[in-house]
Amino acid sequence: MADLPALSPDQSDAWSAVSTLLAQAGVDMDGGALAPADPDRAPSVLAITGKAGSGKTLLLAALTRALREAGVDIVSPDWEGRKRKEKRTLAILAPTNKAASVLRAKGVPATTIHRILYTPVYDPEFEKVAEWLAGQGDRPTTGQLTDLQLDRAKDSYALHGSVPAALAAAGLRGSDFITGWKRREEPLDLGFIDESSMLDERQFDDLKEIFPTLVLFGDPAQLPPVQGQNQGQGGGMVFEKLPKDKVKALTRVHRQASDSPILDLAHALADPALEFETFEDMVRDAARRDPRVQVTGRVDSDLMARSPVLVWRNATRIKLIHAFRSAHAAPETALLPGEPLICDGIELPLKHRKKRLDLEARGLIKGAQVIYRGPGNRPGFSKLWVIGAEEPQVSAASIVKIEREGEEEPFIPFAAQMGATFLHGAAVTIHKAQGSQWDIVQVFAPDIFVAARMGRIEAGQALWKRLAYVAITRAAHELRWVIANRLARPTHPLGIDDLKAGPAPLVLEGAPDEVG
Repeated sequence: MADLPALSPDQSDAWSAVSTLLAQAGVDMDGGALAPADPDRAPSVLAITGKAGSGKTLLLAALTRALREAGVDIVSPDWEGRKRKEKRTLAILAPTNKAASVLRAKGVPATTIHRILYTPVYDPEFEKVAEWLAGQGDRPTTGQLTDLQLDRAKDSYALHGSVPAALAAAGLRGSDFITGWKRREEPLDLGFIDESSMLDERQFDDLKEIFPTLVLFGDPAQLPPVQGQNQGQGGGMVFEKLPKDKVKALTRVHRQASDSPILDLAHALADPALEFETFEDMVRDAARRDPRVQVTGRVDSDLMARSPVLVWRNATRIKLIHAFRSAHAAPETALLPGEPLICDGIELPLKHRKKRLDLEARGLIKGAQVIYRGPGNRPGFSKLWVIGAEEPQVSAASIVKIEREGEEEPFIPFAAQMGATFLHGAAVTIHKAQGSQWDIVQVFAPDIFVAARMGRIEAGQALWKRLAYVAITRAAHELRWVIANRLARPTHPLGIDDLKAGPAPLVLEGAPDEVG
């Protein structure tokens, strides 16, 4: 374990379990010996569980670094190159772009599950360029790219390690070199899955088909996936069904955890005797001692544009969204640039499966947080910024729904005939916030109070405690506990100047498989 951070006893136990699992798969993490993967080896799964602050991400990052130093290749969703029998590979995945971006911000090269399940199909000419960039082929001597463009692509790839970013540096758009997307057929090798408490049984089965060796990282105190409950799967988390010897639990022992008043509050919820009123007193006491916790009587409308208010009830969500739009004088028949949206899925018939894959692979999956940048070049199209995506600028056919208070049918300011569907994102349910993290989080406490009064139990714990735990652990730096149903007036208009441009935008409007 040379050059590793100091590990607590439970982390060391988890490290040993992962090391043993990988050794059985032919990867000696400590000695650096890599044996070819055995295609006949039975699939194996191990789970590392722990509450917020227990060091799951630290352990994941250390394991990733050790595997890379041992010679294991990190799989990129952009380009995999030719499969070589002697090479071993690792993919680090999360359910959403936002969850993957949290890991990337901590130095872990993560991507989404969708970007691994669905892989890009490159134009044959640019496939040769990609092979050259990845060191698996010769420099192309003929083709559409000039020597200057190739040099720019090479410099970008050396800096970012991304094929699409490199081609963007050469002056190309995604639709110039990606002709479509396909469901993966070839298996991969090693997989680390973060935020695995969000996985339902279908996703877990898909991952087991692709990865012979899986390590899940998850928080047992979060809310079970809603989709699993709706499909009659019992509402549990996938790692709860693993044999006990395949689950390693981490406990909270780290200095960064004890130094955080937010995590102190989260872990206080484990007390079975704790009542809501006592917990709210703890929040007030924390606010008096530390500026990272605030108790406020108003929702901050400026903050809602990028960090949604977290609520439990849909009625609360809809009311806050309308208050937000009214405060910004948003017209009923249009969206303002800078308004936040949440992807609610893809509305496409089965025959348009390829188009669905295209949208989902670009980050427009259920639960994705998006910022509206303005209308596209065709009716029904929107220019969007996908929060957390490595290539965030997308233009796509959109169906935007804004729900009305007391009415079953939502108001639709504009819509394409088919495409990605969106709800307004100024407020979201705590369930949908799982896997995401924001610097500052506002939690609408009256909803938690209602859940406490209902006395519901979920997976053996009071529902209000699970809701409070998930909500407050979404805050990376500051928690605002909102105690009243009031909205502060915005101090500045909505806009998109805060969105930093990355690689060239991925345009779905002019592509052969355009959705519209």
